[in-house]
Amino acid sequence: MAAKIMDGKKLSEQIISNLKGKAESLKREGIIPRLDIILVGKDPGSEIYVRNKMRTSGQIGMKGELHKFPEKTGKEKIIAQIKKLNADKSVHGILVQLPLPKHLDQQEIVDEIEPAKDVDGLTTYSMGKLAMGSVNFESCTPKGIIRLLENENVQIGGKNAVVIGRSNIVGKPIALMLLKRNATVTVCHSKTRNLKKHTENADILVAAVGKAKFVTEDMVKKGAVVIDAGINRTGDMIVGDVDFERVKNKASCITPVPGGVGPMTIAMLLENTIASAERLLQK
Repeated sequence: MAAKIMDGKKLSEQIISNLKGKAESLKREGIIPRLDIILVGKDPGSEIYVRNKMRTSGQIGMKGELHKFPEKTGKEKIIAQIKKLNADKSVHGILVQLPLPKHLDQQEIVDEIEPAKDVDGLTTYSMGKLAMGSVNFESCTPKGIIRLLENENVQIGGKNAVVIGRSNIVGKPIALMLLKRNATVTVCHSKTRNLKKHTENADILVAAVGKAKFVTEDMVKKGAVVIDAGINRTGDMIVGDVDFERVKNKASCITPVPGGVGPMTIAMLLENTIASAERLLQK
């Protein structure tokens, strides 16, 4: 029996529709939610992501501005722009689109964002809060994964969860978020020995490794819930980190690529920005 497909596109549309109502309520209080994005260089993938984020934020009535910098821009100019946005009371969320060009220290740049406006949840402050079991803003992709699991009523507590990948964007934060919900979490990475031994015991398997169709059918436990956070271009196609067509016959639930985790990431970013604006109203 084929797995149930976890439709991130449909769920994200429901969330965004709800956020539109929240944005309208804020407007009636004189607050227009605003998300500003910093983009350095001309990475094609990043440009697509940014375009989608800006378009969707506009659809729900948010404001925003894209600040573009040439590939070889020094950190001083980027940090100066972040500080300007930190001081601008009309800006509720600031996002630095990753990856940055190699000459820039990503964490150094991101850490310049005021924690109250860190709607991508990637500053050291936000990650530290998450590690301690509390929340500033949760990282958008992991937050979207948790929301997908909750939407399908997947039990997390007491389950074996395996995360493949230890990036600051997905791997580490999703491991912490699953741990907070009482899963027994194993994080695997490039130095892990006998990866299959770990993955075949996973009740919940999260793939965030960045390699097309890396997770094969023989690596997956029958009835497992499989979350694919990968986006890989192979020719004219976009595929995930999981061999979807084969694994779907073994899993109980699985996310597709595209249409799974990706749309949820944008929805969570906008949700965090709306939450930032609501905090300002409460103050």
